[in-house]
Amino acid sequence: MPFSIINTITSWFLKKRIHQIELFKKYPIEVQNEVLMSLIKNAENTELGKKYHFNNIRDYKTFSKNIPVSKYEDFFKYIKRSIEGEKNIFWNSEIKWYAQSSGTTNSKSKFIPVSKESLEDCHYKAGKDVLCLYINNNENSNLFSGKSLRLGGSKKILNDGNKYFGDLSAILIDNLPIWAEMMSTPNNEISLMDKWDEKLDAVISSTINEDVTSLAGVPSWMLIMINKVLKERKVNQVKEIWKNLEVYFHGGVDFKPYKNQFKKILGNNVLYYEIYNASEGFFAIQDRNNKDDMLLMLDYGIYFEFQEYSSDGTKNDEIINLSKVKLDTNYAIIISTNAGLWRYKIGDTVKFTSLSPFRIKITGRTKSFINAFGEELIIENAEKAINKALLKHNSTIIEYTVAPSFINKNKTGFHEWLIEFEIKPNDISSFKKDLDMNLQELNTDYKAKRFKNITMDELKITVAKKNIFYDWLKQNNKLGGQNKVPRLSNNRKIIDELLKIN
Repeated sequence: MPFSIINTITSWFLKKRIHQIELFKKYPIEVQNEVLMSLIKNAENTELGKKYHFNNIRDYKTFSKNIPVSKYEDFFKYIKRSIEGEKNIFWNSEIKWYAQSSGTTNSKSKFIPVSKESLEDCHYKAGKDVLCLYINNNENSNLFSGKSLRLGGSKKILNDGNKYFGDLSAILIDNLPIWAEMMSTPNNEISLMDKWDEKLDAVISSTINEDVTSLAGVPSWMLIMINKVLKERKVNQVKEIWKNLEVYFHGGVDFKPYKNQFKKILGNNVLYYEIYNASEGFFAIQDRNNKDDMLLMLDYGIYFEFQEYSSDGTKNDEIINLSKVKLDTNYAIIISTNAGLWRYKIGDTVKFTSLSPFRIKITGRTKSFINAFGEELIIENAEKAINKALLKHNSTIIEYTVAPSFINKNKTGFHEWLIEFEIKPNDISSFKKDLDMNLQELNTDYKAKRFKNITMDELKITVAKKNIFYDWLKQNNKLGGQNKVPRLSNNRKIIDELLKIN
């Protein structure tokens, strides 16, 4: 079938979804209530359903009273039992897939359950909605006349009996319906390769002669791939290779540091659409051209709650649902899902930019972190890594802060550490190498991004002068109380200010 016909048929089919989206935009609270009661009904005979008396829950008030809020560390005992083969613990259907990602205090990786319902009714439904919203906004699009170039996960799918483990993107690719596979490039075999240097070469060789109309993937990896393509073809812009490219769907890290670089190499006629998803679920999609906020998707089998967080990490004990949220207030997201996560705090914070419909922007994490390149470095990783290095080198520190140095065309990104030592290591170079290796041992995502320096180079250490952190706090009227310099920042604002006075 000619691609032009596929484009017409597919566009028509996707647009049929628009009226359902308009429905939850018009009746958001009602739709969310339906989602909640459906989740409760499905899980009422599970172990947790019986423990928390799901059969007696008729409204949000009872739901919030009966079930405690949990973090991964709290919920892991149930996930562990599920991995070991127990069924009907937190969800009524069998869990075969576990999305693996870094970022916990108790282990190198988190294992997030992915049910068949969350695959179909959340992640794949969202994938279709991304296309649907784009097509609805761009009626002259020829998106489906070509293929979507996707960059997927870095972890190979591991089969342990009847259980499967890997990056969420790898799980999704491995389970793609045939129609989606036909419209994507590279093929599954290449997409699921786990060695990124080999994978990158394979992606380029298999896609360079395709008619690519869209790109999808994390900005840091995509930028590396595109720059390599441009270098090989000795051209300056992607349109010289993929002339029909019209949109880049991105998510996973803050896009701001990359936007100018992408505009330079993709040209002015390519649109950018942000998505917000995680191993735990798919949450929001940019629904307008040239806008950087996202529509909260309310009918994916996810019930949303929110807890107010101030910029310094303190929180309001009250937890609310959508009916009580306010504009321009920092909220931690709490979700209950069709994979059996109940009142689960994912660690992200957002602000609402609109209440009719509900649109959000991602503002950060409830914990200090860096996720500039998909490395998901949290404060626990940094603390353990530097303490181990200090012990080995008989050194001590007064304070430190870390920030990313972003990728440009001729340079790989890295983390810059500004450290005020009390007792300085005899060999800074050796200390740096040990610190970097410690981080890799503690964080699998950091290790993957450091592999052969493809996405991240070795960290840099700048030795700070005495009292620099005190002087900075004094300069900013932040001496005393709870004020301190953040140890991890996802941007360079603070470290650049410190470097100016170093």
